[in-house]
Parts: sequence; structure tokens; C-alpha cells
Amino acid sequence: MIRFIDEYRDRFTIECICTTLKNNREGGFITSRGYRQSKARGLCSRALRDATLVEHVRQVHADNYDVYGVRKMWRALRCGGIDIGREQRARLMGLAGLSGKGKDGAPVTTGKPQGPDLRPDLVNREFKAPGPGKLWVADITYVRTRKGFVYTAFVTEVYSRKIDGWALSDSMRTEALPLQALNQAIACAKETAGLVHHVDHGS
Repeated sequence: MIRFIDEYRDRFTIECICTTLKNNREGGFITSRGYRQSKARGLCSRALRDATLVEHVRQVHADNYDVYGVRKMWRALRCGGIDIGREQRARLMGLAGLSGKGKDGAPVTTGKPQGPDLRPDLVNREFKAPGPGKLWVADITYVRTRKGFVYTAFVTEVYSRKIDGWALSDSMRTEALPLQALNQAIACAKETAGLVHHVDHGS
């Protein structure tokens, strides 16, 4: 790879060569920074390969929301044409300063009530509707993004399974999330007379 760049660097920039190889070939290639480091310090072949693979591992990790551990990273790398052992995967992730994230870090979307819930269950846990515009059900979940988690609230029309209202927020506060979703559903509804809106404890 170093020889190839040396051969064509007079015709193209180093950045152009490295970017073109990265975008058109599988397996990971040296970056322009890695190339210059190798020329300046004379890195050994293993160090050069590590530098190349570390860049690829970082990219795969970022493409998967920075949550992949060693096992899932192996599958992702293998799909990309890179078949390396478990110890090498762990070593490369360590060099890149990466680690997987377990399920323990998932946010909580249902809070325990402070006291007994005296609100009547108007549907008696029977989530069926005889026709449109008779029953809405609401729920909250979370979505993982590159910058963390955001909460999502949905109001679903049971008969058609259509989402009539939704909202996104970094907070589960009633006024910031479920109430916004409900207000959107009401604004879009043709008729709300006789409509039942069912929520669980978390919503």
C-alpha cells in the first residue's frame, strides 16, 4: 500500500488516493495520516496494519451508534471482508479506545406510581375497537441516536392501527412528551365525542 501511494502521489494528492481506496475497496486501507506517520517513523508492517484496521474499527463502531462490543464487532468486520480473531478485535478496540454498551444503560420509560392508581380502566385491558375513532392507546419508548437517547410518545388509533399523534423529546415530562402527542392527535381528529384515550402508568 505504501508503495502504491508512493508511485501515484506525484499525480494525485495523498488524501485523494487514500479516500478513493477507502471508498472503493473492502478491508480497510491506510489513511493519509497513517501514511505520513509511516514515512516519518518507519512503522513495521504490523503497526501499519493496526493503524489501518483501527480506523476501520472506529468507523464501524460509529456507524452502529457506538454500542458494538467485541462479538458484534467481529460479525460487522466479517461482513466487511475483514476476518480477524477475538483477541485481535479486543486489542484493536482497546487501541481505538472503544467498548461496547450493555443493556443496563437503556433509559427507563415507565415510572412507578407514588400511590394507588384510582383511575378506572375503561377498556378492561381489551384493546379492540368496534370502529374508527372509538379508542386511542398511548405509549412511550426511546430511540437511540448518535448523541444519546430521545423519548418518543405515540397515540395510536386502535381500529386502523394508525398513529394519530406523536412527539419527540429528551425528557419524559408530561407537558413535553405525551401531552404534545395527545394534542397533535386531537388537532388531527375529525371527531372526539365518545372517544376513549387509554394510557399505562408510564404515559
